[in-house]
Amino acid sequence: MSSPSKRREMDVMKLMMSDYKVEMINDGMSEFFVEFLGPKESPYEGGVWKIHVELPDAYPYKSPSIGFINRIFHPNVDELSGSVCLDVINQRWSPMFDLINVFEVFLPQLLLYPNPTDPLNGEAAALLMREPDLYKSKVKEYCQRFAKPEDLGNKPEPESEDESEDDLSDMSDDDEMAGHADP
Repeated sequence: MSSPSKRREMDVMKLMMSDYKVEMINDGMSEFFVEFLGPKESPYEGGVWKIHVELPDAYPYKSPSIGFINRIFHPNVDELSGSVCLDVINQRWSPMFDLINVFEVFLPQLLLYPNPTDPLNGEAAALLMREPDLYKSKVKEYCQRFAKPEDLGNKPEPESEDESEDDLSDMSDDDEMAGHADP
């Protein structure tokens, strides 16, 4: 077994033995989901996100690919794709970092200290800079709508079209964002 694959196994096992819920997608330990809680004393507190992690063959020399599965309102996260703009993962990754760093340091810091000057979500960035209180309330609204712990389980698909229309009727027109569709 080569050194990168041993390291991948060790890092994934460390993550699995920590307090994080890890759900493997394949046998090769290269793709999985991690349950991530919003940091305390932030507008994201109480929110729970499913994070998709993909480890490249060259991990730890090449950074993991990280993405939010359920929606989050944040300047540095693309709302529809869940892609994360975080320079420590995208440009400044080092083999000294591991998956525990990603979930205990990098993602909490991303949520605690958003960077509106390098946005993936221009609306969130503009709101944070112009109306920080409104930004916080929109973050909390997204947490309530998309990041409740009970929503993380695999939801069954609606059995009929009527049920899915009922789900949509829960959102008032004021809540829906013009030009953005739910994924």
